[in-house]
Amino acid sequence: MQKSITIDKPNVFMTKLQDYAQLTKMRLATLVVFSAAMSFLMAPGTIDWSKLFMLIIGGFLVTGSANGFNQLIERDLDKMMDRTSKRPLPDGRMSNSEGFLICSIIGSIGIFILTYYMNLASGILGLLSIFLYTVAYTPLKKMSPLAVFVGAFPGAIPVLLGWVAATNSFGIYGWLLFSIQFIWQFPHFWAIAWVLDDDYKKAGFNLLPSGARDKGSAIQALIYTITLLPIGIMPFIFKMSGVVSLLVILAVTSYFIFLAIQLYKKCDVISARKLMYGSFLYLPVVQIVLVLDKL
Repeated sequence: MQKSITIDKPNVFMTKLQDYAQLTKMRLATLVVFSAAMSFLMAPGTIDWSKLFMLIIGGFLVTGSANGFNQLIERDLDKMMDRTSKRPLPDGRMSNSEGFLICSIIGSIGIFILTYYMNLASGILGLLSIFLYTVAYTPLKKMSPLAVFVGAFPGAIPVLLGWVAATNSFGIYGWLLFSIQFIWQFPHFWAIAWVLDDDYKKAGFNLLPSGARDKGSAIQALIYTITLLPIGIMPFIFKMSGVVSLLVILAVTSYFIFLAIQLYKKCDVISARKLMYGSFLYLPVVQIVLVLDKL
């Protein structure tokens, strides 16, 4: 008697969800929304947990929309790079019209949530982040390393948005948090650009400040990392945090600077990768200790 062979069919629904997760870069969106949530929690007063939940939902939708529009614009360039060639748009698993529709819908819903459940300023910041990331940063990546500077603005908006959502005002603390995240992005993105430089060049991207993996790029990454030291003590000076958080911030910043010094000395991919991982450590540690200080 011949045994029947069962062939598992792919789950179309789950495959589509995975494609949408790739389109919106859900893992990156998680890091972005984390910053917004942390600054919301740092704000004075009682925490409105339902409002925080809506901030997270709106933040995910707005960030996912910006990421998706970025992939729509760069779909032909993504085909050239190993890291991005299997994304749904360059791989042909998703049509351009479907991608555009999804990004438009989730972006509109996200802006509505931020405006209706937070305040008008939050909605404007959400819209501004999509606009700057899509219209300014994305096309500039092919033209100049200046794209990193331009991209740092929408990259730092989430932490300001979280503060504005909680307080309905910008204030010195909101701009201080914005400044920390703004400066942090330079060593963060340049470390990534160093590691992925070969792949980026296949698509014509050259995001390192001097245009190459050399001392010029490394020294600029080091300068911006050192700049985080005086900025990092500002929360303590403005009585936003206490001594314990100050010591933690000094320690993690010193380690970050040490990694940048190693990149300057060695100018190799291994050191750049360590600096990249160090950047992933720095920002959440700083934000978490500031939240704990407030709580």
